[in-house]
Amino acid sequence: GKILLMDDEQIILDVTLEILTFLGYEVMFAKDGSAAIDLYKREKSANVPFDGVILDLSIPEGMGGKEVIQQLKEFDPAVKAIVSSGYTNDPVVMDYAGYGFSGKLSKPYKINDMKAILELLLKK
Repeated sequence: GKILLMDDEQIILDVTLEILTFLGYEVMFAKDGSAAIDLYKREKSANVPFDGVILDLSIPEGMGGKEVIQQLKEFDPAVKAIVSSGYTNDPVVMDYAGYGFSGKLSKPYKINDMKAILELLLKK
């Protein structure tokens, strides 16, 4: 599968890229919401869409996952997105489906958790 990863922290991008590549996924990444939306639209329009998206909930210098999912859903109602956060008590994480997400991942990531959520998400 092909995954779009959005996170503002380079170390998270690097580690997650290693995990996803190890699990056999092709990965592209964006450091903020605007870049993620542009990349998602570009790849879908080029007929090489993403199978799933992992969006960091909080991007201090830009648009976070909550705003990004709204715009992605408008563009592609079938988008399969996972909200990612270290704040497990955040309302968006607790009610991820109500905000348009298909799943949630807690930071720091565990390989088995990531593998399980992606397998579940991508077989739907």
